[in-house]
Amino acid sequence: MTTIFMVEHVLSALGCQPLPTSKTETVQRCRTIAQEQFNEDHLIPSEVDVAAVSHPVFARVYERLSVAMDRAGTAEFRRDLVAGLSGRVIEIGAGNGRMFAHYPPAVTEVVAVEPERRLRAAAERAAPSAPVPVTVVDGLAEALPAGDGEFDAAVVALVLCTVPDQASALAEASRVLRPGGQLRFFEHVAAERHSGLHRAQRLLDATLWPKLFAGCHTNRDTVAAISAEGFVIEELRRFRFPATSNSPSAPCVHGRAIRPAAAPQP
Repeated sequence: MTTIFMVEHVLSALGCQPLPTSKTETVQRCRTIAQEQFNEDHLIPSEVDVAAVSHPVFARVYERLSVAMDRAGTAEFRRDLVAGLSGRVIEIGAGNGRMFAHYPPAVTEVVAVEPERRLRAAAERAAPSAPVPVTVVDGLAEALPAGDGEFDAAVVALVLCTVPDQASALAEASRVLRPGGQLRFFEHVAAERHSGLHRAQRLLDATLWPKLFAGCHTNRDTVAAISAEGFVIEELRRFRFPATSNSPSAPCVHGRAIRPAAAPQP
């Protein structure tokens, strides 16, 4: 079972103004913002689907294994990750919605962004049973479907390993957060430098791992990337999951960072 859980841990999902009168309206607005943001940042024609992301084999396997992952301990990490949140939350890379059940009642709305088609459909099915209002939308981490400063918190869980441009994704998270807003993160990361596991991660990232696991990279220094974007890390826990595993995806971080208020103008 240890081998299975090592694989399961890697198989994670890539993941507005006040709520309009209908969920359909919210989804449409988010799609419009995402298209505009992506076009501005990447200079592509407006007719391109900003979230034409499909990993059908990965998604099909992940839907089944995510339940086992939660039973093995991921559910506890998810619950701790969102504990104490309130207000409006954007979940980046929501996958099939395994986080939804853990949001506390003080959260007034979750906008769950997921680019992979099959996983997004699963998240839409999970949303109605969530204890808080959840709207699932398509969109990319590098071009989030939201305006500046709209959210009180952003949540990423086993997502920043997979995004093509980690720095751009974190810049977008910062953009959509209000000053003082929180970034909650649970990610697998690079092992200790000069260790055998670190060397194995580098080799795998350069060869088969991203192709097998929908773009996942095991050797990213995500904590450094969060700090480089200007977030102030206030809580950080490092551990391995599973605890005794030497899997390339076992080293993890779990924590909270704050988007500082803008510096006062002279």
